[in-house]
Amino acid sequence: MPEIFTEERFSLKASTNVNADHFKILEKKFTKDKINSCIVSHKGEIVYDYFRNKKLREKEHKINSVTKSVVAILIGIAIDKGIVKGVYQPISDFFPNIDMNKRSITIEHLLTMSMGIDWPEFSTWGGRPMPMINSKDWVRFVLDRKMAEKPGENMYYNSGASHLLAAIIQEASGVSLIQFAENHLFKPLSIEKYMWYSDSKGIGIGGFGLSLKPEDMLKLGQLMLNKGKLGEKLIVSEAWVTAATTPHFLSQYKFGSYGYHWWILNDEKKQPYKPHIYYAMGYGGQYIIVVPEYELVTVFTSDNYSEAYGPLDYFKQDLLVTFEGL
Repeated sequence: MPEIFTEERFSLKASTNVNADHFKILEKKFTKDKINSCIVSHKGEIVYDYFRNKKLREKEHKINSVTKSVVAILIGIAIDKGIVKGVYQPISDFFPNIDMNKRSITIEHLLTMSMGIDWPEFSTWGGRPMPMINSKDWVRFVLDRKMAEKPGENMYYNSGASHLLAAIIQEASGVSLIQFAENHLFKPLSIEKYMWYSDSKGIGIGGFGLSLKPEDMLKLGQLMLNKGKLGEKLIVSEAWVTAATTPHFLSQYKFGSYGYHWWILNDEKKQPYKPHIYYAMGYGGQYIIVVPEYELVTVFTSDNYSEAYGPLDYFKQDLLVTFEGL
């Protein structure tokens, strides 16, 4: 497909059927707002991309909490393969020394961040789980937190729950989280360059440890859009994709509702946005945004740690309307 406008920072394909001036204006906004990259795929084809500089096309970017959404895909794969019994399996099957008052916590409670423990990540901890990070044993730190309410009552943002999911994958599969991802997700999607850090006990960091190239983030979004398939090959079941991107909790945060480690966009009345939009989000403005009705996938990487919501605003205000009806 020929390009109708090309600059060093962005390219727009003819198939977008929009005025290039619109994207020139958007590029200026991106430059001022520390957006490092933006890639838009429409109907399986990259129709627009922006990179702050050429090096960022090939560099792995720390995606922070987008890692959580990748872990959710891996849990789905583990369930599909029978390695994990299902979302209602109690976590005590993997952590047998857990306190009695925590034995009703299930994998679904971890996926929906509703395990009921005291976890003030978005309040007194200031948005980062530093007490866990500074502990000697991250899993034990999470499991030792006191209960604040019954599991399943409320959703509170919890990177510790994500780390427990990573530990469960390792325990259930007998290989590291990173090797499991390599075997069952990254290799099939031809994701070759990445970094995934582990904690001091050798457990892949489930909440924020992954770095990926923007084009590989796009592959993950495309996999979700394609209902878990790569061409005709099934990577994760359609049922899992549906469950992960269905609202399970209306969160107390402005980010929308929460599924299985994927966010679902709400409107101003806190109702599901129309069309259905779900997304992975990471600290600093990292996003994989999927709109099934429009066959649209958009990726952002950013270094805007003061207003991480910015790329989602750009998507809603400047990009989504561009593809409506196309």
